[in-house]
Amino acid sequence: MNFDIKEIATAGMILFAVIDILGSIPIIISLRNKVGHIQSEKASLVAACLMVAFLFVGERILSLIGIDVNSFAVAGAFIIFFLAIEMILGITLYRDDVPETASIVPIAFPLIAGAGTLTSILALRAEYHVENIIVAIIINIIFVYLVLKSSSRIERILGKNGLNVIRKVFGVILMAIAVKLFAANINQLFEHGV
Repeated sequence: MNFDIKEIATAGMILFAVIDILGSIPIIISLRNKVGHIQSEKASLVAACLMVAFLFVGERILSLIGIDVNSFAVAGAFIIFFLAIEMILGITLYRDDVPETASIVPIAFPLIAGAGTLTSILALRAEYHVENIIVAIIINIIFVYLVLKSSSRIERILGKNGLNVIRKVFGVILMAIAVKLFAANINQLFEHGV
């Protein structure tokens, strides 16, 4: 076992920024208003299972279609970079339809364990030990669960401006991480002659 606090903290921060559960509070609140209740426990568990499964199976899926982890990590770095631009500038580069129900599927998959999160997990896999990524996933899922349970209270405490500030700060952190991931993996691709 290669547990490393620094790796756990870095992976945790990356996932926290990509999941952006605080920035999703307005979406969560509007879903709660539409359907009345969000199953926080089920949504969190399904999202955690998706992330851990993708951590282990994602690389095999890539090898089936002939893509190595470093190439995927570079692609992931671009996605993380554009997510950071969205967070910092407050714009939407990709717009998905708002789900009609607040079941496990819209909360767990598109919102928590979406394309950006799954891409980030594989990008992290190229840089960090698996056990550290799993701990980071668990920490984030616990935080996601707490936010889902108390989203209306958090919105009242932070206010709209507070949520915007947090989102922009994590956007800048995310952009720096994207640049680091890109640089590390592009070097490995050139070293392997790809």
